[in-house]
Amino acid sequence: MAKPKTISTDDVLVMLCSSVTKVLSTATGNQIGYSPMVQKITRTCLRPDIGCFVLFDGGFSGLVIINFSSQAAMEIYRSYMTNMGISESELATVHTSDEVANMLGELMNQIVGDFTGNVGRDLQVSINQNQPKMLTINKEVMVSIDTNLDRPQARRVAFTTARRNVFYMELAMDKTEFLKLHDFEREEVDPDRILAEQKQGDGSVKSGAPQQSALVDTDLLEELGL
Repeated sequence: MAKPKTISTDDVLVMLCSSVTKVLSTATGNQIGYSPMVQKITRTCLRPDIGCFVLFDGGFSGLVIINFSSQAAMEIYRSYMTNMGISESELATVHTSDEVANMLGELMNQIVGDFTGNVGRDLQVSINQNQPKMLTINKEVMVSIDTNLDRPQARRVAFTTARRNVFYMELAMDKTEFLKLHDFEREEVDPDRILAEQKQGDGSVKSGAPQQSALVDTDLLEELGL
């Protein structure tokens, strides 16, 4: 009898990294890469200049954080907007602008949405995400999941933009192993789905309409001590 194929927590991390590079590369029209070396960490933090986090639960629970430097945030923002045909004169000029936060929040939502879809297709496990939360900060803020994880693990991965600006993704989740007992059919995904979603969401970004997924309410800021 053949030994069942095992998929570990780090394999799930690779799936998440692939979603980050696919969504951001498609959105900006530029190649986004990540380091082959992954750092084991003991805690997850929001870090300057812009931090974004999303919780997910279901078949397994976890937390995804992406920390953007101001340079990386502005490069991704400007590349995304110009790739959508918006002129340079209409763009925000500082990373603290609501437009930048809204855009990064929307991309974060698409990243985790793509990831949860891949988990469901490849691992046959259903997980759900909450709405992304964005913070423009000048100090580290610890973020943890309000549940007891079974043997929690945390990882940190460095990503590089086309202009060599660096941002970081942190993942905390259960130590999980999936055993593939037999083959199954994977549902095919339309490769143009992500780009179509971005075009649909462009109207609200361009008009400056607030997006609930990227806004942080006062209660959350108070809970974090900001």
